[in-house]
Amino acid sequence: MASPLDVYALSLVPALLWGFEPVVSKRGMDAGGSALQASLVVVVVDSTIYWVALFALRGTDPLAALAPSAIAVFLFAGFVGTAVGRLATFEGVHRVGASVNSAGISARPLFATALAFAWLGEPVSVATAVGIVVLVAGLAVLALAKGGDVRGWQPRDLAFPLAAAAAFAVGNVVRRFGLDVTPATPLQAVAINETAALVALAAYAVARGRRDVLDAPRRTYGRFAVSGLLTAVALLSLFAALALPEGRIAVVDPLTGTAPLFTTGFAYFLLKDLERVTRGVVAGATLVVVGAGIITAL
Repeated sequence: MASPLDVYALSLVPALLWGFEPVVSKRGMDAGGSALQASLVVVVVDSTIYWVALFALRGTDPLAALAPSAIAVFLFAGFVGTAVGRLATFEGVHRVGASVNSAGISARPLFATALAFAWLGEPVSVATAVGIVVLVAGLAVLALAKGGDVRGWQPRDLAFPLAAAAAFAVGNVVRRFGLDVTPATPLQAVAINETAALVALAAYAVARGRRDVLDAPRRTYGRFAVSGLLTAVALLSLFAALALPEGRIAVVDPLTGTAPLFTTGFAYFLLKDLERVTRGVVAGATLVVVGAGIITAL
């Protein structure tokens, strides 16, 4: 029998890994990579891992028990929550830096909780609401802290992490719905999700004639491949948390949203030549943690 502690642990694994992943991505971007290239490399790596695992565990027809409607749910989540979200994420890392971008994306709980309340009927307690308000206040402090990319950025550039936050929120609510109403396992769900994202991103690259994804410096591919490995583990842990009966969006999403705390620490030590980690950044990250703590104290 799963306990709330299982949900907390499974939700914090993505927070830690997604806290470190922007640092790796920022190095890739600084070496000459692009948002589309990064998105494609990540989904190629993690979808390959998932399908190899599925075939190893479930034989030659790993989706046999799933109806087309069940598959369609996770395909939609992949198109929106992964393809759109990843493109916006990597563009945000490039423009505003890893720490500020991670903070902006963590506005996701606001979108996710509202969607879960309106669509899934999940209750929102007073404690959850207060925790989300504190968490979002922390994100606002981070945005005003004059940190992030040392080259500077414009307020309009925050549109990219916020767009990613909205896309990821939609994706998480759809995934929670799919895991509730279909017999899909977390591994099946995440494999379908990432395959849909791969198809969408590849189609976008072909339609736009983006051959630059093949012409980037060789070292960038290795860095984005590491991002893919981190993402593979993080996503599987997220899906496992959402699949538990206690894995409500209003709890799982804010906890994964603590990634800015980890990103801030990693950026301070590992991106000193590319990012500024100011006192405001530290204060904002602390508020994010406090907000998550309120939410988990339900």
